[in-house]
Amino acid sequence: MAGSNVTTLNDLLPQIVAEAMFVASERSIMRNLVKTFDIPPQSGNSIVVPRYPTVSASAYTGSADTEITNSAVSTDGATITIGTVALRTMVSDQARYSAASNVVADIGRLFGEAIARKQDQDLTALFNGFSQEVGSTSTAVSAATIFQAVAKLRSAGVPGTDLACVLHPNVAYDLKANLTNTFANPNAGILQNEAMMTGYVGMLAGVPIYESSNVTLDSGAAGDWIGGLFHRDALGLAMAGDIQIESQRRASFLGDDIVGSANYGVAELYDGYGVKILGDASI
Repeated sequence: MAGSNVTTLNDLLPQIVAEAMFVASERSIMRNLVKTFDIPPQSGNSIVVPRYPTVSASAYTGSADTEITNSAVSTDGATITIGTVALRTMVSDQARYSAASNVVADIGRLFGEAIARKQDQDLTALFNGFSQEVGSTSTAVSAATIFQAVAKLRSAGVPGTDLACVLHPNVAYDLKANLTNTFANPNAGILQNEAMMTGYVGMLAGVPIYESSNVTLDSGAAGDWIGGLFHRDALGLAMAGDIQIESQRRASFLGDDIVGSANYGVAELYDGYGVKILGDASI
């Protein structure tokens, strides 16, 4: 016998809409690991970062009337040119009024994350420009690879502070496997236990190890990502203002334009302060 049920009365039943879910995106890390510059308004679209060379002192063995040798000190500079990245969508009035969540705020968050992710990708792409390198595209990255990279920098007189290493998660997996004897080391130390318990490498050779899926894939070898170990002054990020999320009414379309944009540039500031890390990821 037919009756009144949830099928026949479906138009009277309220819809419960859960809080909006955001597909997880990689957290931006590079901006805090490199040298950053703010370009004020009306200052052009580029910035020059002067670089002083390292100079050496020598013993003075002359007599009292002998003049000290005159050494020329000259500078060169790295130029960072500003460009624009942007994205846009139009949100109709109907969508905004009907949605259970604040659509404009949600899209603003999505756009901000997208631009921050693009900045990370642009900065990690600079790893490939470092002339010094360790590892190879035919072997996995190990703890020894990281120590070799640190040794290259330290032997060149690079300060041991403000160093960082950024690897793709697939490459970091091999590093963790090497540290923990393929995740089965019965005599693990503090670092190995940390990797086993939390999956985080932590500090290695005095350098924090970061993982990011924004690391650039080596175009010449499938499955290989180019990591980097570098001092903060190796790379630069110049920004004219910060990330902007704006809305503009488009009455004739019965909606609002949501626009995200950023004006920034990236560049290698000092090649000797960075090391490219090559590795053949096993996964």
